[in-house]
Amino acid sequence: MSSFDESNYVTVPSPPFDTISSIRYHPSNPDQLLVSAWDTTVRFYEIGEPGGRKNEAKAKFDHRAAVLACSFNMDGTRAFSGGLDTSVRELDLGSEKISNLGTHSDSISSMTFARSTNSLITGSWDRTLRFWDPRAANAQTGSYTTPERIYSIDHVNHTLVVAMASRLFHIYDIRKMDTPAQQRESSLKYMTRSLACMPDGGGYATASVEGRIAVEYFDPSPAAQEKKYAFKCHRQTIGDTDHVWPVNALAFHPTYHTFASGGSDGTVSIWDHKVKKRLRQYPKFVGPVGALAFNCDGTRVAVGVGYMWDEGEEGMRSNQVTPWVGVRKVGDEVKPKSWTGN
Repeated sequence: MSSFDESNYVTVPSPPFDTISSIRYHPSNPDQLLVSAWDTTVRFYEIGEPGGRKNEAKAKFDHRAAVLACSFNMDGTRAFSGGLDTSVRELDLGSEKISNLGTHSDSISSMTFARSTNSLITGSWDRTLRFWDPRAANAQTGSYTTPERIYSIDHVNHTLVVAMASRLFHIYDIRKMDTPAQQRESSLKYMTRSLACMPDGGGYATASVEGRIAVEYFDPSPAAQEKKYAFKCHRQTIGDTDHVWPVNALAFHPTYHTFASGGSDGTVSIWDHKVKKRLRQYPKFVGPVGALAFNCDGTRVAVGVGYMWDEGEEGMRSNQVTPWVGVRKVGDEVKPKSWTGN
């Protein structure tokens, strides 16, 4: 495998000092992104061009504890954040003002903004999903109990997917949250680490701490469920030993519907899930990949690198990794071989 070349990336200025937990691109500006991190910050960047417009760190929001999740609102003028201090915050990207919308009773692990209902949805280790409308006098508009701690959530159209402890998955129609439309057990044998919904609304991909990805479909019919599958990835045989790494991040391309995976082996791969094939693996990064995102027009992918605590404190001391966020232009490697432009 060819070695990592940082010149292929635009590196963000003033990156976080600790592990990157989430990267989110602006809903309509392909050059702006949010980065949340364990250093208790959310940072807002404008990404430039090599030799052209400069990168800019436009805003930084300090929190009381590690931030695990962030999201833009519908038009990208504001953002939201949550993490270990349990507070749901609204971030004004222009004035850098922080507003507290409310709290969970335990850490906030994941969030997503549903454009169809103009609401922020947060998931927590307190076993609740909560809905928020910052315009309302009481920002919290709904709270729904789940059977286990929530690790990750994502949505497409009106469908919300919730990945929980004990390998449980709930699928909801966000217009009818009183009961899940489907309850599933993960196709993977180990703890869920990442989740992403297909842009076409057909299903989702999920990945585990044990180097596997599963491709799932929402349609409960036997014919549709026969199409689901799982595969091994982010593994390497060194000598006689098989090394297996967690898959920490998944992101679907907004146009071609291929997806990227990032793992603790320091690699990012592009997959065409319809033909069950890897299209590309980028040169290995200097540390574990913890976060990924494609921008709104699909021309760039952002990658967050940092120590993921897979090997505990001892691993941190022996393999010190400087947190890094880079953005690269993508080409035909994200396009399915069968793509016709439809």
